[in-house]
Amino acid sequence: MTTPIGADGYIHLTDEVIKNSVQSRKSIFDKNGDAHYDNISAFIKSMRGSDPDATIFYLARALNGGEDPMFLARRIVICASEDVGMANPEALVLANNAMQAVHMVGMPEARIILAQAAIYVAISKKSNASYKAINNALEDVKSKDTGEVPMHIRNAPIENMKDFGYGKGYLYPHDFPGHYIEQQYLPDKMLGTKYYKEDF
Repeated sequence: MTTPIGADGYIHLTDEVIKNSVQSRKSIFDKNGDAHYDNISAFIKSMRGSDPDATIFYLARALNGGEDPMFLARRIVICASEDVGMANPEALVLANNAMQAVHMVGMPEARIILAQAAIYVAISKKSNASYKAINNALEDVKSKDTGEVPMHIRNAPIENMKDFGYGKGYLYPHDFPGHYIEQQYLPDKMLGTKYYKEDF
């Protein structure tokens, strides 16, 4: 339909133009443009923010706009680990299984699998403790002199390496009550460092 511009240079709205304009109200979603990234961002943040209704809304917009179901499944897997994490480790298992099922089943039925996984992640308790732990540890190993692996937990594949202290004094946790015995694992230079802090 051409734009109804009159000889005077103005757009003239007729009943036909108005009817054609409101006849189809499609959601704004450009698979290759900013709307794509905005919608995916909203989808992820809705799962993180524990809002299952917004999660399903943005999932529906993405699917309606032709988004790759496997791309959406991967986002759910990431959110299950980054944002749910140790508060509900089963979320990662379910999300990963859902991704495999989406791959095997395909659309249109994959929409149901995606919806189930996304809602499960959205309503799960949240913890980003693992996310913060690995980021902080990576920052340390990149920027600090973190020292050497303690001798008693080093590998000694050759018998005479033990003569140099490799593996000497290692306590096998399963030989102790509760399968635990306190001993040093971090290098001397990193003693006392805490990466994992339970937050749920």
